[in-house]
Amino acid sequence: MKAAVIVFPGLNRDRDMIAALTKIGGEAPAVIWHQDADIPKVDLIVVPGGFSYGDYLRAGAIAARSPLMNIIRERAEQGVRVLGVCNGFQILTEAQLLPGVLMRNASLRFVCREVKLKVENADTDFTRGYQQDQIIRCPVAHHDGNYFADAETLARVEGNGQVAFRYADGTNPNGSINDIAGVFNEQKNVLGLMPHPENLIEAAHGGDDGRGLFSALYQLVA
Repeated sequence: MKAAVIVFPGLNRDRDMIAALTKIGGEAPAVIWHQDADIPKVDLIVVPGGFSYGDYLRAGAIAARSPLMNIIRERAEQGVRVLGVCNGFQILTEAQLLPGVLMRNASLRFVCREVKLKVENADTDFTRGYQQDQIIRCPVAHHDGNYFADAETLARVEGNGQVAFRYADGTNPNGSINDIAGVFNEQKNVLGLMPHPENLIEAAHGGDDGRGLFSALYQLVA
């Protein structure tokens, strides 16, 4: 599987994502700077975490208006898989590639700890490496991870099986509505999630619960 990692000024998890994709896939992904004119033909585009443009205006708001996002939108419409993690999730919602918004944590504090996630929809390209309703561990590190959607949008997301992961066992770190930790677009080829699966893929990390998300994608295209 060919992958590309998008880098905006202020992101700080791009190296972690590149390392994870390289270790699991056996090949380094293409690294695309936000001012590059195009993205090579790939099977997966990843927007990693961090604080693009210092989270000015709103988290992800400036990056979402980059000309490169138009290319990502076109690729997503063509069926290319797109993954946004943490700030990447914020960017994808700001770019309206995913429903809902990410607001300030309910505690108004930055949170950095491990949470538990319930796999809400295991029947997608991103989640086939897990069992339905499986509980996995995953770290989070964010200040604006409080997922919200209006009643109509929320009903549609829930009804269409677009919830990918929920915070489980009372570990919701940000106040997200319905404990939502990650959502898909309607076609299920775009996924955004606040937790960082790339930071829990091997024993050196203290576990490999995050590995299933990436290994499922690589097995799919192998």
